[in-house]
Formats: sequence, C-alpha cells, structure tokens
Amino acid sequence: MKQMALLLATAMLGAAAPPEQADLIIRGGTVYTGSDAPFVGDVAVSGDRILAVGPRLDLPAGREIDAGGMIVAPGFIDPHAHIGDQLGAEDERTRLIPAFLMQGVTTAFIGNDGGGDPEVGAVLGSAATRPVGINYAAFIGFGEVRRAVVGDADRAPTPEEMARMRQMVASAMCQGALGLSTGLFYAPQSFAETDEVVALAREAGARGGVYDSHIRDESSYSIGLAAAVDEAISVGREAGLPVNISHIKALGVDVHGQAPAIIERIEAARRAGQQVTADQYPWSASGTSLAAALVPRWAHDGGREALLRRFGDPALAERLRADMAENLRRRGGAESLLITEGEHRGHRLSEVARALGADPVAAAVAVIRVHDPSVASFNQTEEDIGAFMRRPWVMTSSDASGGHPRAYGSFARKYGEYVRRQSVLGLRDFIERSTALAADTFGVTDRGRLRPGAYADLVVFDPEAYSARSTYEEPTLLASGVRTVLVNGVTAVDAGALTGAAAGRGLPHATPAGSCP
Repeated sequence: MKQMALLLATAMLGAAAPPEQADLIIRGGTVYTGSDAPFVGDVAVSGDRILAVGPRLDLPAGREIDAGGMIVAPGFIDPHAHIGDQLGAEDERTRLIPAFLMQGVTTAFIGNDGGGDPEVGAVLGSAATRPVGINYAAFIGFGEVRRAVVGDADRAPTPEEMARMRQMVASAMCQGALGLSTGLFYAPQSFAETDEVVALAREAGARGGVYDSHIRDESSYSIGLAAAVDEAISVGREAGLPVNISHIKALGVDVHGQAPAIIERIEAARRAGQQVTADQYPWSASGTSLAAALVPRWAHDGGREALLRRFGDPALAERLRADMAENLRRRGGAESLLITEGEHRGHRLSEVARALGADPVAAAVAVIRVHDPSVASFNQTEEDIGAFMRRPWVMTSSDASGGHPRAYGSFARKYGEYVRRQSVLGLRDFIERSTALAADTFGVTDRGRLRPGAYADLVVFDPEAYSARSTYEEPTLLASGVRTVLVNGVTAVDAGALTGAAAGRGLPHATPAGSCP
C-alpha cells in the first residue's frame, strides 16, 4: 500500500516513483505547482531535487516541516533585477540577497537594460568562489557592448565596429547568456538606430536567446510609447527571436490611459505568431536617475563630462532649460520626483528647489552637477498598472535598484496589494506568473514548477501575513510572512529567519547544437 501511494502521488505529475527515503518533506500545505490546480498535500525533497508531490506522501524523511495553513509554491523567479554588484560583493551576507530570499525569490536575472557584462562566463562562474544565496542568469547588455566599441558618442558604428559588436554578442551567448538586453531610452544606446539593434539581436536569436528591452520610450520623450513598443516587436520579428518588454508601463501624464491600446498591439503580434511577453513591477513610481529623468538625450552625447560642460555653456542654456522643463512636465512636476540617495535623500525635487531658493530645473542642474542621484518618479496610474497586470503574458519582476522599495518588496506587494486587497489577480495567477511563466519564457529548465525531478527551489508563506514592509521612505525593510525557502534543496529561510546558507548557482543558458564553436 505504501509503494502504491507513492506511485499514485508521482504518476499524477508524470514522473517515476521516488525512492523510499527523503531528506525533507513539507507537509500539509496548499500546494501550487506552477501549472496545476492547487491541492492540500506534501512535497518531498532529496538532495537538490524534488522527489514527489502529492496529496499525501507516505514516505519517511530526515526532517518534516508542518506547512498546515501555508501556501507552498515554486521559488519565485525575478526576470529583471539590478543585483549584479550584490552577487559579486565581498560581503558574504550581501551575496545572500536577503531582500529576495525573504520574499521567496530563488532565481533572478541580471544584466538588464543593456547593462550586462560581456564576460558572461566569468559572471556566471563567480558563484563557485563567492557563494551566493540565490540562483541567477545573465543577459549580454547592448549598452556595455556599444560603449566598449563605439564609446559614448552619438554616431553610427563603422562596419568594422559592427562586426566587433556582433562577435561580442555571439561570444557572450556561447558563454551562457539568456539573450540580448537593451535600454534604448538611455545614452549611448539611445543613439543606435533600429537596424543596429536588429543586427545584434540576430546574433542572440541564432543561439537561442531572447530580446529583452527597456524600450526606447515609455512616455513621450522621443518616438512615443506606442512606436517604441512597435520597434521592440519589429526587432524580434526581423531578428527571429522572442521579445520581452521590460517593466511595461505607461509613464507620464501624456500617456496615462494608453495601456489598453498597448496591450492590443502586443496581442496582435502574439496572434500573428510572435512570442512577445512583458514583465512588470507593482509600484506606481519608477526608479531612474535625476539626469535620466530630466536631461534630454542630446545633452548626454559624450558622457558625463560633456554633459557638465553643456550645463555651463550659455549658448545651450535656453535649449537645455526648455527641454528639461518639458521632461519635468511629462513626469508630473517637481513634486513627483523623490530623491532616494545622496545629500537630498528623502526629499522631493520641489522641496530641494525651495531649500535652494531656485526653480525646479535650476535645482535639478545644481544637484546633478555634484552627483546624479537615483529618484523615485511617481508617473503611473493604478488603472494602467492593473490593465497590464491582468494579461496572462505579463510576469512579475522587481527592477531591483537602490533607494526604491521594489528591491525589498515587489513580490510581496503584488500579493498583498493586487491579490488580497484589490483582487486584480487570483492567487494561482500570481504564483504562475511569478514562476513558470518566467522559466518558460527564458528557457530556464527544471525550475519554476514543483514536480518530481525539478530542482528543489520553493517557498512556503503565510497567506495572512505575506506582505511588503518596504516603503518609499523606508525602502530597505524586509518583507514579512515567508516561513521557509529552499534553494537547490538547501534551507535558506527556516521558521521565518535566514539560515545563512548560500546554495545559489549561476545558470548558463543552453545554446542550440552547432550554434557555437
């Protein structure tokens, strides 16, 4: 009878019967596998893999955890996280990524927005000598490639430079990159024409990669939100690879309410057979730098030193001031920008202007001259956020960066605010779009689902207590409600506390046979 129960428990998920002994069984929780209807049952783990999942596993184990009343789910996967420096930090606790573990995030992608290190092999291999708390995969970033070859100049690459950039992307893909990331809003990437991006994306696509893009305009800065979405879709179509739109949003007063039209554009491409997805963080404020928010792209030509010279050029003063004022308007005014680091941390640009006795544009220039600080830019509406969030092709992400509460609370906030309080999503949708959807979209194998043979990445959380505590005023408060987290079968959070275990791994993306030397 005992063996029959094990066979039934595993056969329902299409796996062979497990051995007689497990290292750990999580018992009696409501199990969401990432694909199947939830049920009350057990998850058995041995080594770094899941042995069995079922309503009742009659199986001895070295340890059992009572998950009665809890939710048991695959470890969450964050497809957009600026935590590369933390993963490579000297400090062991920093490398654990506590902010992610305490939300149940067990895998994250780095190198987004065009910032990915071209030496992807070294990035992924560093966990062998500097253990990390979570798994991670990496993109090759267009910005880093273009800067290494062309520099910060506003010009097209020569044929020889294009060849070098293509080779860099191909090499990074063969080292295990997920695909090519771009941040076409940011200089020097903003200086690139679409054809240049297509040529590099084609190198990623030929090796099984994804095109992941912070699009050229999420607002009305240049070509506009709709045209920027069209550009991303066209890159994927022409280069022959899937497209993921990073942190999808309608940013600023000029595009509020455009979410339904953007959704229709994407769904039209999907109906035509393209693979187009998006990720989204559940906050009304984006995070960027003060200069990126307000200074026009033309003024960034040549990098920071050139920008500072332009600040002092009387011949450019009127043009620069007018363009910054217009960017401030589209962002929602000086009250909408909260400075989150440096001397003016915790103050709105409007407050800084009053303190300096200057208008907001002059105050912004004065601040940027000293240091270009991060800002939280309140620029989205709840209606647009909810419209995007409801789409089945939109996954959860954090866009984790310093000074913004999204690094410490995005997954927990999405559950607490948009599942429990607003009922924008059901619990099963939240879990599947935070796990399996990301794994499937980016080809992360054997993660994102609780099934026999998969890696034992999972989270147990209290459905009454799981919530974000981080705020714009206190952005580094850890989330609450997570009881247990396993990373590759190792207990990283136990009874609601970090264990200090660093069981994460670099996850190289596989390339098709014959696509690499």
